[in-house]
Amino acid sequence: MSKGPGLFTDIGKKAKDLLTRDYNSDQKFSISTYSASGVALTSTALKKGGVHAADVATQYKYKNALFDVKIDTDSSVLTTVTFTEILPSTKAIASFKVPDYNSAKLEVQYFHDHATVTAAAALKQSPLIDITATLGSPVISFGAEAGYDTTSKTFTKYNAGISVTKPDACASIILGDKGDSIKASYLHHLDEFKRSAAVGEVYRKFSTNENTITVGGLYAIDHSTSVKAKLNNHGTLGALLQHEVVPKSLVTVSSEIDTKALDKHPRFGLSLALKP
Repeated sequence: MSKGPGLFTDIGKKAKDLLTRDYNSDQKFSISTYSASGVALTSTALKKGGVHAADVATQYKYKNALFDVKIDTDSSVLTTVTFTEILPSTKAIASFKVPDYNSAKLEVQYFHDHATVTAAAALKQSPLIDITATLGSPVISFGAEAGYDTTSKTFTKYNAGISVTKPDACASIILGDKGDSIKASYLHHLDEFKRSAAVGEVYRKFSTNENTITVGGLYAIDHSTSVKAKLNNHGTLGALLQHEVVPKSLVTVSSEIDTKALDKHPRFGLSLALKP
């Protein structure tokens, strides 16, 4: 693949991941195993509120194809097949879920040194079509996306964004919700290994005059332990501790509290991911 501007979904992704990834109020346990033939098997159990769920996922790579199959406790089977370099600088992703036969979807991605284009469509009689395009370089990129419903003949979405990336920082602005919202974010790495960082995000919804300002940070205590925290102007405070018990195996404890309603019980989450 090329060293171009990346996908439209990459715009603002680093800041978003620092503010959202691994924060949860659930209890989750997963264990992964790998066979000599290259098959990866991951079993996951989840408790969300009073609801229990589980799934088993398997992954196998053969030449330029990657096969993913996930079976959950709702008796549904999700299959995703990813092909790389069928044509130069392209990737194709096909997915479908059984028994929901209307869930079939095909996406094609094209990567160029100065542009990235994707097109996705549901494989049914009147499909939803999503198209994205990004122009620029790994340093600065401009992108847009649009979704079209062929049944109602209306646009389901149209958004645009810009991203600037430097070795120690990245910034982005996204105009979303059909022009009804704008989000600006900035992330700055505090060390050369990029294990500690600070982030800020400003979100405004024009139709409701709602503003949300969030600041957060990541700090590496040592090579195997890190902490994260975030706070927004509505008083929601989140904190997270993640420790690598053994290489690739992580235990994560997170919590969230409303500082404007301290009489409410804080929300706690626990995640354990074991990998060989």
